[in-house]
Amino acid sequence: MSAALQQKLSLAEYFNRERLATFKSQFVDGEMFAMAGGTTAHNIIKSNVEGELYSRLKGGRCRTVSSDQRLIVERTGLVTYPDVMIMCGEWQYAAEDDLTVTNPVAIVEVLSPSTERYDRGANFRHYQQVPSLEEYILISQDEAVCERFRRQADGAWGLISFVGLSADLQFTSVKADIPLSAIYAGVTLTEKGV
Repeated sequence: MSAALQQKLSLAEYFNRERLATFKSQFVDGEMFAMAGGTTAHNIIKSNVEGELYSRLKGGRCRTVSSDQRLIVERTGLVTYPDVMIMCGEWQYAAEDDLTVTNPVAIVEVLSPSTERYDRGANFRHYQQVPSLEEYILISQDEAVCERFRRQADGAWGLISFVGLSADLQFTSVKADIPLSAIYAGVTLTEKGV
């Protein structure tokens, strides 16, 4: 996230400004934060994941949406644009804005050096407050590593890592496995000893 654009806005003020904006902003604790654009690798990975999921979910009750779809975490007030979300069944929307969804079953974020700490920390804590969310996927853009955090029956989040281009990222919220080779198609990876 970048520097705050405005101090202590109401949610209604945020939605009004966002409708008129020429760029996307995240909203948390009464502040708007301009969202930075992604690197080429980030954008390729995001497109690959969305395309692979689309082909696996096509015709079913679930579908993917990209980072143009806004999400509100009603319990914490975070409003943001995840890289990819999976929506199943009837979509639910914020009372304050009929374009902002509240009920994804899965969220995918592609990590970057500037967002990794936030996506693993505060962002994940916000997402854990979405009752419908079953899994949270983090994808490295530097090495072939995907991490799946899955909500357990007791509310805890279990982690499984999928490492290497021969591995498959296995979703549990939907019936979809995606080879990491497809996720990273067109991306130059660095070697990190895994």
